[in-house]
Amino acid sequence: MNNDMPILRRREIEARVIKPIYEEMVEAFGEKAAHGVLSRAIKGDAIAHGKNCAESQVGDNDIASFAGLFKLWTAEDALTIDILEQTEQSLDFNVTRCRYAEMYRDMGISELGSVLSCDRDGNFCKGYNPRLTLERTQTIMRGASCCDFRYRLVDEDATSTES
Repeated sequence: MNNDMPILRRREIEARVIKPIYEEMVEAFGEKAAHGVLSRAIKGDAIAHGKNCAESQVGDNDIASFAGLFKLWTAEDALTIDILEQTEQSLDFNVTRCRYAEMYRDMGISELGSVLSCDRDGNFCKGYNPRLTLERTQTIMRGASCCDFRYRLVDEDATSTES
């Protein structure tokens, strides 16, 4: 898909394709196995998407360039974001409205929203810049009032984590 396509639109297209496939996998293999397969596939895709963005990036894959990519995720008012702090080593913000969560709910697949969207975030970092980590303790998708994103550029041996 086009890298300039708003991510909200991309996720909607993907969800419309994935939903019936996931339902068939649940029927054939059970919910736990189907969820595991979907989760692994989506995480791999997120890493690949991060690498693709990194390869097409002009300049360093640092916090500033990463923040510049947000226009894709926030396009079409997909997210309402409150930036708390941005430095050369960190980017902290809260998401106070998530149209991704609203879209999955409207499609009747709220339970898959975290796998289809939220779980991508830390894995995208692995592909974009292995030194870029994400710590997030809550999401709107899982019922919180906001998502707390805390990105850091760390030493070479650190990896992206999510709680």
